[in-house]
Parts: sequence; structure tokens; C-alpha cells
Amino acid sequence: MVVAAFATAVAAGTALLMLPAAKAGPGGGAPVLEALFTSTSAICVTGLVVVDTPTYWSGFGQAVILGLIQAGGFGIMTSASLLVMLLSHRLNLRARLTAASETKTLGLGEVRSVVLGVAKVSLVLEAATAAVLIPRYRFGYGEPWPEAVWLGGFHAVSAFNNAGFVLYADSLVGFVTDPWICLPVALAVIAGGLGFPVLFELRRRWRRPRGWSLHTKVVLWTSGAFLLGGTAFVTAVEWNNPATLGTLDWNGKLLAGFFQGVMPRSGGFSSVDTAEMNPASWVGIDVLMFVGGASAGTAGGIKVTTFAVLFYVIYAEVRGDTGVNILNRRLPGEVQRQALTVALLSVAAVVVSTVVFIVFTDINLDQSLFEVVSAFATVGLSTGVTAQLPPVEQVLLVVLMFVGRLGPITVGSALALRQRVRLYELPEERPVIG
Repeated sequence: MVVAAFATAVAAGTALLMLPAAKAGPGGGAPVLEALFTSTSAICVTGLVVVDTPTYWSGFGQAVILGLIQAGGFGIMTSASLLVMLLSHRLNLRARLTAASETKTLGLGEVRSVVLGVAKVSLVLEAATAAVLIPRYRFGYGEPWPEAVWLGGFHAVSAFNNAGFVLYADSLVGFVTDPWICLPVALAVIAGGLGFPVLFELRRRWRRPRGWSLHTKVVLWTSGAFLLGGTAFVTAVEWNNPATLGTLDWNGKLLAGFFQGVMPRSGGFSSVDTAEMNPASWVGIDVLMFVGGASAGTAGGIKVTTFAVLFYVIYAEVRGDTGVNILNRRLPGEVQRQALTVALLSVAAVVVSTVVFIVFTDINLDQSLFEVVSAFATVGLSTGVTAQLPPVEQVLLVVLMFVGRLGPITVGSALALRQRVRLYELPEERPVIG
């Protein structure tokens, strides 16, 4: 049902973007592929584009994209559940089950409060981000109030939902040294990437870190490590690159390095030209994009919890431990198998798609891998080749965005719910490993 709901939303968004009113200038509506690509990218909160958002789409088209971003980041079934609650003040069992699959709610009795909490947190954080951006656009750049409100609101929603859509042709390159634009956007991306369960717990127990759940502790520690590591790596590699950070002063370099270290976690915004980065930076960003953010949030990737579980599995094996422990808690065997399955299936999807890119296009390995990982992890960063891709490869990116957004959700939920009891055990035998 979740997959069908997202597919229906993509189809509805495509139909709306094909209307003549959605496209700027004369000439009728947008072609099917351009509308489909943009709709999928928005509903899957990715940010990859094949046309220039501020010039190609009209105000109506941009509003449609904004609505798709909000619905996609919030969750289609979660949005539907909220609408049902507002209209009928209750949720039936089917609605509770589908909403629980998106929000990772552990108990069906909690679904109503979780859905309302998701709505409140989303709106509050988006409003807080917009409250900083709107005055900056108005007084810092002389935008009229209506334009400042639209720019601030659009980018606030896009940032919190980790969508990466912007109303500037060069993303946020023009604001590379402006902390009043870059920092609110980066903080909104970080908040959305932590996931709603973590945000809920921080709101309730922010003064009692010892009482935090294992999930919250793992997300915060792993996310912090990736943010610091990503920032340090990108800043160091690009420090003397004249096409990115090389011409900035120290403050500008640190701000731009931090911004570029945050965005691969699924944000998709860019304050420097990604196409001009060193290939080494692309490889590091590939890793950051593939891991992504936390579960039950607006970020993509295999999720930091999956990475942390696999890391501790390897750590336990190297130490020779009989069990896998994280922060004084033992991990069940099924959790380890779920993490391994999600990670390996994701690797397979990326490898196969990258091979297809290399075989059927003239794009080199570095750029092919970057575009594929960006689409699958629903990030939206690009080396500038997306718009020049043949239609077949653009359709492949559409599929990757859809699978990347829903694959970890559906696979993880299916594995968690699928329990088969076997009444016997087969004889044990060990193959040679290594």
C-alpha cells in the first residue's frame, strides 16, 4: 500500500506538472519525461533535476513541486492518516498499519500521537527556518516582501525535508559565504536527517541523555561522526581548489566546507560547483550519500543505524566476541541480518545501475557512480550531467529515486514483520571464509 500510494502521488504530480499552467512561458505543458522526473524527484525528496527549476516552471509549477516535497518528506500514508484524523477524528486498523510502516512506530496505539507529532515538528522546524531566511532575503538582498516570503518558505521546506530543490539556477553558490542563509539551511537538513523518533525523544528528554534509547544514542553518535568527518574531509581536499574553496578566506572556507560536509547526508544543496570538485571529493561524498541519515526521517541512504550495526558486527567478529553489543546493549540476530540485507541489496542496486550508465553513455566511472548514488540515496547532488543524459538513463534515475526512497522502508519493514518458525535445525557445517 505504501508503494502504491507513492506511485499514485508521483503520477498525480506528473499530471499536474504537464499542465500548461505549470510551465513558464508559451508552448504548452512540459513533456512527460521532464514532468515525471521532476515529480519523482520531489515526492522522493531527492532534488535531481533535468530542467532549471526557477526558469522552467511557473509559480504554479513551483507550488506543485513544493507540495510534492512536503507530502513526500512527511510520508504519503502519514499525510493520508493525518487528513483522515482531521476529517473523522479516528484511524482504522489499516490506516494505523500503513502509517506505522512509514513512521517506524512500534505500537499501533501510538500511531495517532506519532502522526500528529510528525506534523507539529515538521511545521515548527520549517517555520523556524523560514523565520531566519525571510528577513535575510528582504533586508540583506533587497527582495520585496512577497518574494522574500516565497523564497524563505520554499527553501525552508526543501531543507527540512532534505529535498535539495532551490529557486536559483546555481543552487546556493551565490550565498557561499553568507552564514544567515547557509547555516539555517544546513541545520534544517541536519534536523530532518535525524529522524522523527530522535526528534521526539530529544524534545521529551533532552536534559536526561542517560535515559535516551539505544536508537537515539546510535543516531546522534554516528551522525555526529559523519558530519565532523565529512566536513573535515571535504574542507581538506578542496582547501586549495580555486574552483571551489581556494579563493575564499578562512571563514568562507570553513563555512563552505561545513555546508558541503552536511549536504551529502541527503540535503542536496550546494554552495560550490560540485562539477569542479576533485575526484577524491566525489568518492568521499559517494560514501556519505550512500550511508545517508537516520530512519523514519526525511533523509535517504541505507541509514546510519544500518551502518552502525554492521560496524559493530565487524568489531565483535574481530574481537572474537560471541555476541554483538552496542552501548551496553546486545543486538538481536535478526537486526544484524536485516542490516546486512538492506546494505547488500543497496550495493547491488548501485553497482548494476553504475554498470548500465558506463555501458550506455560516455560518462566516466566517477561521474556515473556519483549520479547513481545521489539518485538512489535521494540526495540530489550532481556533477552536472543529469540534464544531458539520454531518456533511458533518466528513466533509470527515476526508478533509482523511487526504489531508494521506498526500498529501505519496505525491505526493513518486511524483514522485521516476516517471522518463520522452523521446528527443526539442519546439521551444521562451516565453509572456508577468507
